[in-house]
Amino acid sequence: MTDPPPTHEVTRLLVSWCEGDEAALEQLMPLVHGELLRLARNYMARERPGHTLQPTALVNEAYMRLVDWKAVRWQNRSHFFGVAAQMMRRILVDFARRRPPLKREGGARLLTLGEADGLPQDSHADLLALDEALDALAAFDARKVAIVELKFFGGLSVEETAEVLKVSPTTVMREWAKAKAWLYRELSGTADGK
Repeated sequence: MTDPPPTHEVTRLLVSWCEGDEAALEQLMPLVHGELLRLARNYMARERPGHTLQPTALVNEAYMRLVDWKAVRWQNRSHFFGVAAQMMRRILVDFARRRPPLKREGGARLLTLGEADGLPQDSHADLLALDEALDALAAFDARKVAIVELKFFGGLSVEETAEVLKVSPTTVMREWAKAKAWLYRELSGTADGK
């Protein structure tokens, strides 16, 4: 495994790309491809075994959407990977919605986000339920949703998440804990009112 490129080089290329330098995009993609593939593998590790979408296809689809997204003003490397993580989540949710649901054998065991981290999902229903819960959370606390997307889905560290959101690492840790608790209650059906 190769070391990731220096943060400042990725940031410089992102800014140049935003300013219309297409050559910067050509230089950027080889630098970020490995990290995008790592993100895609993290996502796919949570999917059911035998999923028809492969990490490389997920990276390619995210890449195409990122390149077409002209309005964004990239702040830095962490911002780019945070947005890429959000796009990958959306791609997988869209993919899950197009597939017919699989029938479950027996009951489902509820897991916390911490327990679920790294475990394959039995079906796309888990991803859809999490997506719906995140949408419900976004209705009143978009920052908590951003933290979940960046940390859980994107694999960013507390410090990287804080950098993207322009908050302190302490705030990220506090909001992460609250988001996990809220999502657990929402997904387990134990929430009595929101």
